Amino acid sequence: MRVLGIESSCDESAAAVVDSRAGLLGQALHSQVDLHRRYGGVVPELASRDHVRRLLPLVREVLEASGTAPEELGGIAYTAGPGLVGALLTGAALAQALALGWRLPVLGVHHLEGHLLAPLLEAEVPPFPHLALLVSGGHTMLIDVRRIGEYHLLGETRDDAAGEAFDKVAKLLGLPYPGGPELARLATQGQPGRFHFPRPMRDRPGLEFSFSGLKTAVMLAVRERELTPAVKADVARGVEDAIVETLCAKALRALEFTGHEALVVAGGVGANQSLRAQLTAAARARGARVYYPRPEFCTDNAAMIALAGLVRLSAGECSPRTVRVRARWSIAELAPPGKAAS
Repeated sequence: MRVLGIESSCDESAAAVVDSRAGLLGQALHSQVDLHRRYGGVVPELASRDHVRRLLPLVREVLEASGTAPEELGGIAYTAGPGLVGALLTGAALAQALALGWRLPVLGVHHLEGHLLAPLLEAEVPPFPHLALLVSGGHTMLIDVRRIGEYHLLGETRDDAAGEAFDKVAKLLGLPYPGGPELARLATQGQPGRFHFPRPMRDRPGLEFSFSGLKTAVMLAVRERELTPAVKADVARGVEDAIVETLCAKALRALEFTGHEALVVAGGVGANQSLRAQLTAAARARGARVYYPRPEFCTDNAAMIALAGLVRLSAGECSPRTVRVRARWSIAELAPPGKAAS
């Protein structure tokens, strides 16, 4: 089967074609970073309007690049949630319209399942069952992945996600949008140990996270200081160290709890090089292996949506001919492929 995937959950417009035998045949993406930078964050209405302009040309581009005619497709997959409602509706409407015109089955897939399956696009895929650390601007959670579609939530953030904490601190330091990657780059220039911020809930039992107090701690630490480039770099290093050490400690605790020997790291923060280095070393020390998607598959993309759709469309799943999306959607609601309600 060959599937067209469409992603529009937030501020990335993307399309991709995945084949069950040949793998990823083509992908195209347009980032709205420049559009939202002047506002310091994503403006939902502007994101939706830009998706309307960008998605269909991206679909045409990826079909041509992959050498795929509409009649060669076995189905279309689109992100149905979670995400910004207006942005989700643009992708859903386009997918439903194309599926109707081309007489193809269509399926709305879970955005987070796409992230969880992104490592399957690599040459070496993680074994099942495994532990997943899903960490992004909107989510920080530990998931026991028994098999595709069987996800048991072990712990999640009580407030801000790790990526959100990165972004808020970056904004406090006056860094441009998107703040997370900018803060990570700045942290490489910082002096370790000059600022020591709390490691939230690290010493408490359980597998939950909390990052809402980190911005307050940073604000208190710098409110009477001149924010010179050196101070900003040292603060960035202190913040990154706090977040990374917390994520590593909780992930190792979850590995011990589940007994799994494989850990998947997914989501935008999974591209952070400090997190990758420390988590890989810590997991190796206890006999576990960490699997990462390549950085381009950590952030929002259509390849992971096409893959998630391929798995479920191949199992006979199909969405009704209606445009339906969900801003909030727990991943625990999913069922294994072929066992979900249409």
